[in-house]
Amino acid sequence: MKAGIHPAYNEINVICACTNVFRTRSTHKGDIRVEICSNCHPFFTGKQKLIDTAGRVDRFEKKYASQRAEKATRLAGVQ
Repeated sequence: MKAGIHPAYNEINVICACTNVFRTRSTHKGDIRVEICSNCHPFFTGKQKLIDTAGRVDRFEKKYASQRAEKATRLAGVQ
């Protein structure tokens, strides 16, 4: 490795919005502020919410069912 070309590798504080602070090493100078960390992320805390997407598919099918029916009758009349 060449001498004098590598940045300084310092210990820094990572500060989360939930007030969790932990130390790590980085070439970044000063503290790093983050919005979410493993202490408050829903995946790690077990407080996940499951989103029901089945309702969206049903709504889409209902919305475009009439257009499909019209297209089917037009195609049946053409043949």
